[in-house]
Amino acid sequence: SHEKICRYIASESNTVVVSVGYRLAPEHKYPAAYEDCLCATIHFMNNTEHYGVDPANVIVCGDSAGGNLAAAVSQTLAGRSDLPKLRAQILIYPGLQALDFNLPSYQQNQGVPLLFREHAAFYLLQYLNGDASNLEEVLEGSHIPPDMRMKYRKWVSPD
Repeated sequence: SHEKICRYIASESNTVVVSVGYRLAPEHKYPAAYEDCLCATIHFMNNTEHYGVDPANVIVCGDSAGGNLAAAVSQTLAGRSDLPKLRAQILIYPGLQALDFNLPSYQQNQGVPLLFREHAAFYLLQYLNGDASNLEEVLEGSHIPPDMRMKYRKWVSPD
């Protein structure tokens, strides 16, 4: 689905673009997509000379679920001393948190196409375990224990 835009970016920026065809949910539950992206990135970074790429100029990018995967790969690789450091990450409307679907951005945009609030929660559940039977609990926020909610309130809150 992204081949045309990847080719455009590659030709316009005179860069090498690698697009990972990772396994999709719900047939392949977490962590399948993450493992696919991590393995592909590590392979690429171990073989940059084969592709004519300066290892100091590798950037990971993704949109939506791919943005989530790019962020996760970046975090995993940040602590690796056996690989070159990533130059940057580009995250385009990434799905980065599932603690609270009632934050202001979800409330303000809950009826805005393309990704309605309910759809975001549904797709998250599909990604994690392929079971959306507790969708209402996730939308209400009752899927997170109170102690965990307090622990992460510093990073995920309306404030």
